[in-house]
Amino acid sequence: MRIPVGALIFACCTLLAVRPFRRPRRLALLSWITTAAPNELPLQFIVIVVASSLPSVLVGDLTLALALSALTTVGLVVVAWRAWRARSAVDRALDEALGTGWRDMCRPHRHLPWARILLLPWPFRPRDVELIRDIAYGDDGTANLLDLYRHRSRPSAAPTLIYLHGGGFRSGHKRREGRPLLHRMARTGWTCISANYHLAATPAEGFPDHLIDVKRVIAWARSQGRQYGVDPGTVVVAGSSAGAHLTVMAALTGNDPRFQPGFEAADTRITAGVGLYGYYGGLGGDENPPTSPHAYLTADAPPLLLVHGDHDTYMPVEGARALVEDLRATSSHPVAYAELPGAQHSFDLFHSIRFEIVVDAIESFAVVHRSSSRAAG
Repeated sequence: MRIPVGALIFACCTLLAVRPFRRPRRLALLSWITTAAPNELPLQFIVIVVASSLPSVLVGDLTLALALSALTTVGLVVVAWRAWRARSAVDRALDEALGTGWRDMCRPHRHLPWARILLLPWPFRPRDVELIRDIAYGDDGTANLLDLYRHRSRPSAAPTLIYLHGGGFRSGHKRREGRPLLHRMARTGWTCISANYHLAATPAEGFPDHLIDVKRVIAWARSQGRQYGVDPGTVVVAGSSAGAHLTVMAALTGNDPRFQPGFEAADTRITAGVGLYGYYGGLGGDENPPTSPHAYLTADAPPLLLVHGDHDTYMPVEGARALVEDLRATSSHPVAYAELPGAQHSFDLFHSIRFEIVVDAIESFAVVHRSSSRAAG
């Protein structure tokens, strides 16, 4: 009995989304790559599987392929349920870090944009968001370019979110991950910056150049960003994977002259930081200065929100847990940690159930700390 190749591929991808390989490393990477789409778009995959099975059902051809499609559908329902459970995970994280009163400060979104999630999950830019491309923030060509997103009403003195892409410090681009976050924040009145930074053949070779670039972006936002409506008093930095490492490093090394050559007097402190599925260990090399966030722990670290998937096979969750434990032992400010059920690496590519819920949490976290910083000032 012949089983269609398409049905078999869908079944294997769904199985890996439900129960991914964690070892060996090659199979762990395979689990991540093959489940990036079905893990975040399970409802769309259910429609595809059901639609492809209907002709067989209508003619009464109850074959092994049809049974395989039924099992695939069940697996995708499990994947969708895990994605929905992100709501309880992020709410619990914010409750633990901020207290239950955070809801009164920011009026969080509780209703998901189902039409967008189901019909248009790709991160197309909304019409009410203006994009200004390729603004230079330094002298290193393409590596020192940023894109700026803002509402078309062009608000003045808008709070600012800087986003740092992933790519293992070797690759990546400012227009890849995180765009649903940038679009949402821009629509709600934030000025959003997505920046390229220095890349290298190995993470160790690129250090500290990529961190210096991040500092330059922060300094640019405060000194040159006013003409684009930036409020220098509120600068939140977020990043994914390698960008999460850079986010936490920037948060822990504010105004550190070692990472601000030629602009030591610039204020590179941030209001808060957000790390998504990050790597938080060392980068190798001679480790002088150290390349791991663990080496820069301080009591006056800004508030941090870390979000990681418990099914992340590319960057296992233990690294995030270890950093959160160390941060909470040293920092006097909130450290929120949300561990997402069933989430893999790269969960910020689509307007998915999971990432829309995470964006709600990021927006709430940023708004609360903007309010707190303004009150303190």
